[in-house]
Amino acid sequence: MNLHPFLAERIAADCAEALACPPRLTQDALILDLNNDVALTVRYAAADAYSLRWRSGPDPAGVELGIDTAPTHPALATVPNHFHRADGSVVADPVTRTDARPEDNLRRLVAALLHDPQLGGGGQ
Repeated sequence: MNLHPFLAERIAADCAEALACPPRLTQDALILDLNNDVALTVRYAAADAYSLRWRSGPDPAGVELGIDTAPTHPALATVPNHFHRADGSVVADPVTRTDARPEDNLRRLVAALLHDPQLGGGGQ
């Protein structure tokens, strides 16, 4: 089951004030443009398997940050989910949980990115 149409509907309804335009669906992703110049690409394969990537500011070639569940950092407290910071380091995920509903994780991430697009992870 593709979660993206459902997530697009939920975010459009629950976070309308945070969006610069309606959510966009592509073949394999959901794109959210937030009203603070953050472009968020959502790829949710399952509730516990996701990749959430974003850039902030007008430069499309700028630094990308992200949260994903690739099992590549077993020492982190939030394994498998982890946060790729602007400086290239990888730390425990400060926002999402693999046992949470995808729409809840996405709402929390949108709120966090509106507050701080770097999630405390350093400047670009």
